[in-house]
Amino acid sequence: MGFPALLRTSLGSIELRNPVIAAAGTCGYLDELGDIFALAEIGAVTTKSITRESRDGNPPWRVIPTRAGMMNAIGLANKGVDRFLAEDSSRVRACGTVVIASVAGHTIDDYVAVAGALDASHEFRAIEVNVSCPNTSTGRHFGADPASLRELLTAVRASVKSASMFVKLAPDMIDPIAMSAMAIECGANGLVLCNTMPAMAIDVETRRPRLSNGKGGLSGPAIHPVVVRIVHDVYASVARAAGVPIIGLGGVMSWEDAAELILVGATAIGMGTALFVDPKSPLRVVRGLDQWARNQGVTQISQLVGQVLS
Repeated sequence: MGFPALLRTSLGSIELRNPVIAAAGTCGYLDELGDIFALAEIGAVTTKSITRESRDGNPPWRVIPTRAGMMNAIGLANKGVDRFLAEDSSRVRACGTVVIASVAGHTIDDYVAVAGALDASHEFRAIEVNVSCPNTSTGRHFGADPASLRELLTAVRASVKSASMFVKLAPDMIDPIAMSAMAIECGANGLVLCNTMPAMAIDVETRRPRLSNGKGGLSGPAIHPVVVRIVHDVYASVARAAGVPIIGLGGVMSWEDAAELILVGATAIGMGTALFVDPKSPLRVVRGLDQWARNQGVTQISQLVGQVLS
């Protein structure tokens, strides 16, 4: 697959071949999708969220289908930052694309330790600060109000010396504009909008929750219109003026979904649930965006960012 020049995308100082990004938790620790297609054919991959200590996550069932997507309650299962760096970071450069490291934690100290260690490895172009995981009892509160977010991001920003800092927020924020503005004020180089929507499903025969954790995160087409609104509002209110790019993430199953997010203000597009349906779907989205941009008569896809007509 070639790399059309008009799809080249910039996330601040980070250059991508195209705007399509594999979202955190969908490509394994790092390069597992490389068994399906060459990772150089998409703009970037995001690691699963890494924590300070190893986590077993939640027991099964922790991923279930729904009528309009899927729900998950993985519980941030991962090997911990030390093992991740020892076992996986050496493969980053072989990926052939930009790698974004996702970070999560229980406390501010956890976030700082993990982000600092990943940044110090000099293997990752950006650190994604995940303050929006819907199926853990800790960590998510940092994304619940601007004051908590300020305290966290101020500390993380001080520990990240070379990589860009992206902040991943939730779709159920009471005030997406205020939260995004706070992230930008604290030095965010980009926003990731949005994580999954907190949700629940019940087995009516057993009368028990279908997920072992009880509750989880809803992703897929069901949340796409919600994310379109959030990206539109945040871009128009704060991100455009600040020059801070948005990675639009939520229910992107086709190039049309991706184009919709670009028109309301997303510079790049994250794909998650679609990879569980068809791991090669990002390649179709890349091809579709290429043809769409040509049909729109632009020379760079960035010319279409935020160009929705009122």
